Amino acid sequence: SSRISTHSRPPVQSPPTTTPPTPRRRSRDGGGRSPSRGGAGAAEQDQDVRRPQPPLPPPERRPRLPHDLLPLPPRVAGLQAPRACPSPLAPGPYSPSPACRSDGAFVGVVQVLYWLSGLTCTDENFIIKSGAQRAAAAHGVALVAPDTSPRGLNVEGEADSWDFGVGAGFYLNATNEKWKNWRMYDYVVKELPKVLTDNFEQLNTSCASIFGHSMGGHGALTIYLKNTDKYKSVSAFAPIANPINCPWGQKAFSNYLGTTKSEWEEYDATLLVKKCNTLSTPILVDQGEDDKFLAEQLLAGNLEEACKAAGAPLTLRMQPGYDHSFFFIATFIDDHIAHHAQFLKSG
Repeated sequence: SSRISTHSRPPVQSPPTTTPPTPRRRSRDGGGRSPSRGGAGAAEQDQDVRRPQPPLPPPERRPRLPHDLLPLPPRVAGLQAPRACPSPLAPGPYSPSPACRSDGAFVGVVQVLYWLSGLTCTDENFIIKSGAQRAAAAHGVALVAPDTSPRGLNVEGEADSWDFGVGAGFYLNATNEKWKNWRMYDYVVKELPKVLTDNFEQLNTSCASIFGHSMGGHGALTIYLKNTDKYKSVSAFAPIANPINCPWGQKAFSNYLGTTKSEWEEYDATLLVKKCNTLSTPILVDQGEDDKFLAEQLLAGNLEEACKAAGAPLTLRMQPGYDHSFFFIATFIDDHIAHHAQFLKSG
């Protein structure tokens, strides 16, 4: 494995204090659940909306997007509400310019890159905030961003906390009867590719890669390590790398899976990588050094040690000055899409 501390891109500078903050968008789960509830337990994914936003450059300096970079029609910017967990489904990837016309019609076959989001997110956060569409278009890959949990089931306690239940599916198959519809692992690995194939015949779901952020980084790593025959590559931003040893993971696993620790280990990347002694494709992980969750929740060092012990190729890039927000993701998203594109195209 390799560990890189890079200053190649300076951290995003905070704008002047006179700039008004961007208002927080209300959660779509309809339960009045705000990601900011709980004081110190503020939403991990939406830190950036609490920070003042930099002003837009003058119109003459703003980039002009080609007409064919327009996304597909409304409600098909991402995949919403897993059908495996009874809820409405609106399938639809972002299609790059080589593969669709401005009216959204596909004109070629493209590979698929799945994005898994983190705690409190919907399918929209990544599509709106990451700036990934330009790089996806340049490399000719389709982005698919599913939701993070079932919604609208009204299970008792599903919205009591921001780090469990709605918006916190942890990409596993729950065995606790109460949470039996939380089967995000099966949704991503089994059902989602079929939904895409049935609705978008030009998508090559047999040639796919996967990446994600925080809880979604955990999901991407574990899904890849358990299905290296289905995915060409994996990467992650600030993943929950060793969930059985952090409060977020312990809370989720004990409720979704019960007390049997052997079941927990099936969804822990640090433990799974020790069983994968034939990995040849490098795992790319970016981690902000100023991420307040790094020491207690993310545990990137544990994953690094496990990869070294297993001989698994890992590129862990520690990024000075970056935290857990979408500013961090947007800064390095092009690198991750390029990482996946090289393996998707070679496959």
